[in-house]
Amino acid sequence: QVQLVESGGGLVPPGGSLTLSCVASGLSLVDYNVGWFRRTPGKERERVCLISETNDHIVYSDNVQGRFTLSRDNAKNTVYLTMSRLKPDDTGTYYCAADRSFAGVYYDNSRPDYWGLGTQVTVSS
Repeated sequence: QVQLVESGGGLVPPGGSLTLSCVASGLSLVDYNVGWFRRTPGKERERVCLISETNDHIVYSDNVQGRFTLSRDNAKNTVYLTMSRLKPDDTGTYYCAADRSFAGVYYDNSRPDYWGLGTQVTVSS
């Protein structure tokens, strides 16, 4: 059974930092393109960033570029999202997703093969 489990969310003041983890079981993330998405009430789902299967493409949305960093630890079958200089607009539920194709995690409305259940990030003073 394939599972993606996110962790690391929480409440953080504006300007703070968090690192989210996405741990996979039942598949090897090294064989997948992995994306992070977020959903905020009243807004459409947004693809925040993604890393290609071959690690040669890392894409960030414009509103997180320079503040968020995506990385992999293949030995731990884990993808990390390090978020810094957080803003209230970054508040939302963050989901990781995996797909064999790049397009499967590229678009806001992509339909990846696998989703995690999400972790809540709240940026507030």
